[in-house]
Amino acid sequence: MPVITNIEDLRVLAEKRVPRMFYDYADSGSWTEGTYRANESDFHKIKLRQRVAVNMENRSTATKMVGIDTKMPVCIAPVGLTGMQHADGEMHAAMAAKKFGIPFTLSTMSICSIEDIAAHTQAPFWFQLYMMRDREAMARMIERCKAANVSAMVLTLDLQVIGQRHKDLKNGLTAPPRPTIANILNLMTKPRWCLGMAGTKRRTFGNLVGHVKAVTDMHSLASWTNEQFDPTLDWDDIAWVKKQWGGKLILKGIMDVEDAKLAVASGADAIVVSNHGGRQLDGAPSSIEALPAIVAAVGSQIEVWMDGGIRSGQDVLKAWALGAKGTMIGRAMVYGLGAMGEAGVTKALQIIHKELDVTMAFCGHTNIQNVDKNILLPGTFPTA
Repeated sequence: MPVITNIEDLRVLAEKRVPRMFYDYADSGSWTEGTYRANESDFHKIKLRQRVAVNMENRSTATKMVGIDTKMPVCIAPVGLTGMQHADGEMHAAMAAKKFGIPFTLSTMSICSIEDIAAHTQAPFWFQLYMMRDREAMARMIERCKAANVSAMVLTLDLQVIGQRHKDLKNGLTAPPRPTIANILNLMTKPRWCLGMAGTKRRTFGNLVGHVKAVTDMHSLASWTNEQFDPTLDWDDIAWVKKQWGGKLILKGIMDVEDAKLAVASGADAIVVSNHGGRQLDGAPSSIEALPAIVAAVGSQIEVWMDGGIRSGQDVLKAWALGAKGTMIGRAMVYGLGAMGEAGVTKALQIIHKELDVTMAFCGHTNIQNVDKNILLPGTFPTA
């Protein structure tokens, strides 16, 4: 086993162990992947101010996200097909998050179901909802979340139409996956993954198959989902979800100040500055570039979080310094999961927390609540 020191080490190991089509699904963007790359590289431009001769004892990275205690301003983002990175992947990620002390978010397009997570974590988790045309199916899914003690609903707003992701098209990543010769040969080089998948019954979209009318297997699911992502989604639909749900509501996919103001008016509890990991509108700004203007406009009225490009605890600290009261990590979690299952997710969280804690100390702070943009070198970070 190689020595794991950072998230990149986990990515390299995951690339070796996860079948190409599923690795590429998580580790790619749309079109030219320019926004996908910028999400990560724009963090590197932001420079930190090192301070010395400061008492660095008794440090705390603890905070709250929508009133929920969390060990650091990080939660696990919803990622579709997580259960194809590693057998029962969502369950492993949820258990790692619970033990570490941060929230876990389950995707609508997960392999493990809402009920699977509820049965295996003992901790309230969050659920990410994609709005479909079938409102009856949506209402039932919300009721299932209530029954499973879900503590917050994350409504993703930027998937009314699906961005063109070239690697998925080339790999034949469809529902069900297309068994090309290249895919079959690649699977033969992943015995650890194949053994894991052979040992689980969870190989389909657990939140949909058997829960939606006429969706009984992967083939019927494919035809249903092709028709169901709702391009008509608007703020009236968001009000409908809020009324049906009745609990904490987080709106994910906000990249514009005007949309942020509309989100505040909708009565949401938090918004996530997010470009869907660069998987939707290629050519959009990075999330960290878009963050300051949105914080300036609505940060005093609503919790503003961000996701996209976070690969280290330093990235988390930079986002916090620019006004984000929370962050979501997707790919960093996926790399850990694909590399080593639950232990890999735990390792990813440990790496991020350690980097966050130590960097905060070098910047002269012992409590993250006291950190602001003064830890950043002027002229190196985006402004409103």
